[in-house]
Amino acid sequence: MNISELKAQLRTHPELNVNILRPDGTAIPAHYHLTEVGHVAKNFVDCGGKFRASETCVLQTHFGSTRDDGHRLTAGKFAMILDLAKPILPTEDLLVEVEYEAGVISQAPLAGVRVVNGALQLQLGSKHTDCLAKEKCGMDDGCGCAGEPELAEGAAPPRRPGNAAAEPQQP
Repeated sequence: MNISELKAQLRTHPELNVNILRPDGTAIPAHYHLTEVGHVAKNFVDCGGKFRASETCVLQTHFGSTRDDGHRLTAGKFAMILDLAKPILPTEDLLVEVEYEAGVISQAPLAGVRVVNGALQLQLGSKHTDCLAKEKCGMDDGCGCAGEPELAEGAAPPRRPGNAAAEPQQP
């Protein structure tokens, strides 16, 4: 789900409290705070040598002590916090991911929104790793190739000290 889709759902039900369900169906404690709205840009190279880029909007949640367990975030307030991030978000088409802590810090994509028992429920989906160069490394035989570096559409070339836009080096 992207930012504009999330905002539309939040604005449709501004008075409802927002609950967040982890991918396993357990809830993030209802007294969470939405502490950050971030634009995360990731530039990377896959194991086949192809340079890639991705961008997301990451929402960080935090819940403190049980002394604060009376706090609830309404959909209207949630939407207002998203609006504060407008200057740093290049587009509302960015996919939304939610960062939460459950023993370790985890991040999951927002999979859906629905009204359940008088609250707006955000359902998080699963996120998995995958080989992005299966055609080059023969994933069935194990991943471990190192092909010719190649620049994926939209990806920035790697930077090296003293060279702002260097060409990829051959391995």
